[in-house]
Order: sequence, then structure tokens, then C-alpha cells
Amino acid sequence: RDLPSLLADFAAHDRKIIVVTGGVLSGIGKGVCASSLGVLLRMCGVRVTALKIDPYLNVDAGTMSPFEHGEVFVLDDGGECDLDLGNYERFLGVSLTGESNLTTGQVYREVIERERVGDYLGKTVQVVPHVSDAIRRRILRVSGTPVLGTARGAGGRAEREVL
Repeated sequence: RDLPSLLADFAAHDRKIIVVTGGVLSGIGKGVCASSLGVLLRMCGVRVTALKIDPYLNVDAGTMSPFEHGEVFVLDDGGECDLDLGNYERFLGVSLTGESNLTTGQVYREVIERERVGDYLGKTVQVVPHVSDAIRRRILRVSGTPVLGTARGAGGRAEREVL
């Protein structure tokens, strides 16, 4: 979907976005903090989803060294991502998809693919607005995507319901 329609949908449904950031510091608990905040919001009746944004140029974590980046978490749809998404799933009781993991490599790939098929109508492709708009589209798309509730890891039961 295009950015204006995603923005209109976002405003119409009165969605909110909470950003947990920590710059280049790794392992300080941003993922657990975000997961815990999500649990508190769910306890208050708020529908919650999660999106992890990583600055690396890799398309996903599947080919990254576990010694540099940590273990890979594989989502139900086969998406290979950071272990934080596993925390999000377990804490929030949801089943996320590969869309919930955004890397700079994915953004650049999308922008270049769109340029190659003529989506930018011959304009010079630039970080602003093309890359920044691609990031905004992904954030808005994920914020509007229903996630499935799951009892993953709970005694083998796999009950699912659309939240």
C-alpha cells in the first residue's frame, strides 16, 4: 500500500507507536524492556504488536555469525531474525512474521527494486524521501497487521485466535 493510505488508516484507527531505543549499546535489555512494556499494555486491554529495527545491511540474521550477533530466532513463517523477536513472541503471547523484523538491508533492497521497475518515474533516488518513506511504510504496515495469539511452548498446545 502507498504511504498516504497507510497514514490515513493509522490515523483512522487511533494507533500509537512506542519506540524503545538504545543506540549502539547491545545487550542492555531493550528487547526485554519492550516486551515487558507490551505485557503491561496488553494487561490494560491494548492490542500490541512488535517490530524490531536493526541498522545492519544484512537482509536478515540468517547468515550472520552467532559469535557477532547472537543466535538466530526462526519465526513461524520462516523469517530468520534476532532473538528479541522470540522474546516478543513469548512475552506477548503472539506469533510474529518476518515483517516484524526490519533491517537497513531490507529497506535498501526494497528501494532499489522499486527503482528498477520504474516506481519513482525517473527521479533521482535519495535517502530522503525514498528510504525514509520505505521505513515509514513498513512501520505503518506492521502496526496495522493483526497478529495471532499463540500458546507456543505451552505444553504443546497451539491455540490461535486473531487479536
